Amino acid sequence: MKVIVLGAGILGVTSAYQLAKSGHEVTVVDRQPGPALETSFANAGEVSFGYCSPWAAPGIPMKAMKWLFMKHAPLILRPKLDLAMLSWMARMLSNCTSERYALNKSRMLRLADYSRIALAELRTETGIAYDERMQGTLQLFRTQQQLDASAKDVKALAADGIPYEVLDRDGCIRVEPALRHVRDKIVGGLLTPKDETGDCFKFTNALAAKAEALGVRFAYGTTIKALDVEVGRVRGVITARDGDRERERMSADAVVVALGSYSPLLLKPFGISLPVYPVKGYSLTIPITDAARAPESTVMDETYKIAITRLGDRIRVGGMAEISGYTNDLGLARRSTLEHSVTDLFPGGDVSKASFWCGLRPMTPDGTPVIGPTRIIGLFLNTGHGTLGWTMSTGSARLIGDLVSGRTPEIDAKDLAVSRYG
Repeated sequence: MKVIVLGAGILGVTSAYQLAKSGHEVTVVDRQPGPALETSFANAGEVSFGYCSPWAAPGIPMKAMKWLFMKHAPLILRPKLDLAMLSWMARMLSNCTSERYALNKSRMLRLADYSRIALAELRTETGIAYDERMQGTLQLFRTQQQLDASAKDVKALAADGIPYEVLDRDGCIRVEPALRHVRDKIVGGLLTPKDETGDCFKFTNALAAKAEALGVRFAYGTTIKALDVEVGRVRGVITARDGDRERERMSADAVVVALGSYSPLLLKPFGISLPVYPVKGYSLTIPITDAARAPESTVMDETYKIAITRLGDRIRVGGMAEISGYTNDLGLARRSTLEHSVTDLFPGGDVSKASFWCGLRPMTPDGTPVIGPTRIIGLFLNTGHGTLGWTMSTGSARLIGDLVSGRTPEIDAKDLAVSRYG
């Protein structure tokens, strides 16, 4: 079939590669001049197969109220008269129950573990390199209360057979030796040893080159104006080249929407209500000046919800959740929070040389991505992965490859479809 993939981020490129492997004629359309130039550009670098949890969790509403008054808050809310924002927040709050948390986390772990297998096979198949490491994620607790609260995550990991280890202070230092310099600031941690790290931008660009070698065509600098739908079936997309007023119709037998936070805007005119909303995240990329004082893998600072990850000769510091709509402004207060977390745990780095970035994460109210067909024949979705697009990309791409090709997926994907929202 002729398949058009909308979006050249991590989800779009992995989908295109998988579809090309299935024998389809694939075109990827993106407004940017190259792959992975928006949310996939400078994310936290975590590939968190074990450390993946819904943001909607028991106790979050009370924590959120507290966070709003913190100097270095993990959550920043800028309310506005936006029905999509208010609806999304209401739905997220409705998922903050023990029952919903367990269900949503189980879905996420199923897809994440499938992606772990898929990424390992893809790495062997292609030989691509992206500053990858396989040394796990250490969720670091500064207080006993945080350590005690991790019991619900331990229970979910155990139920799904995901390896984990609860560590005391010395155990954390054994895994991340640089923490010996700040041992009095930590009480323990939760290690998920199967987690990995890597540069999402490098990975996406390397895989895009492999996809091109398989015959995938990339239409960069092309704005997607609308879907072309006739009598309940997608026929292609309407596009326009940068600086060109004339519109072009690109025909296809199937279309995969992998536009992240912008997916709902494209789908709304066709009566598809997709509860995906942009939640802005920030990152710093810092050159390593003293390897002995740098993390070995990823350290997740539970207090500030900030990930500190080693990527080759750099440290990537990423996190925070700012609910402010479709804005890409860089707030200096957010930089201050990132700098505070990394210098407090790994003192000695030169943050003055860091590059500062932000991106819009496509979040669903329940934390679970939306993958699969829509009620429009030939139209498929691969979006809504929030902070876990890099983690879940390869498994999500396999699902899309199977679903578009009419094959039965290797894992259950029915509860990932947009139909779960009614």
